[in-house]
Amino acid sequence: QVQLVESGGGLVQAGGSLRLSCAASGRTFSSYAMAWFRQAPGKEREFVAGISRSGGSTFYADSVKGRFTISRDNAKNTGYLQMNSLKPEDTAVYYCATRQAMAVMPSPTAYNYWGQGTQVTVSS
Repeated sequence: QVQLVESGGGLVQAGGSLRLSCAASGRTFSSYAMAWFRQAPGKEREFVAGISRSGGSTFYADSVKGRFTISRDNAKNTGYLQMNSLKPEDTAVYYCATRQAMAVMPSPTAYNYWGQGTQVTVSS
């Protein structure tokens, strides 16, 4: 079992920045690939960014490429999502998720463990 707790969400103006954190407990965090997803009202949950177990490989949705950066600190059992140049369309609940595998997958069904989510609201 892995427990995930997100933090760092909030209200920010367009063009601003936020840093989300995902604290993991339970099994060895470094054994899990990690990803961030988001879900806006009335929309399906979508892949935002993913990072391999070692942190050596990262992947991004086209909509956030160049603005968001995913990272992890396995010694601290924590993952991060740095979000810059935020846009109103980035407004959503953001979730971190892990899967006990090396590879990052864009489908939410590939992930075993999920946090409770943190709200990000970007005002225009």
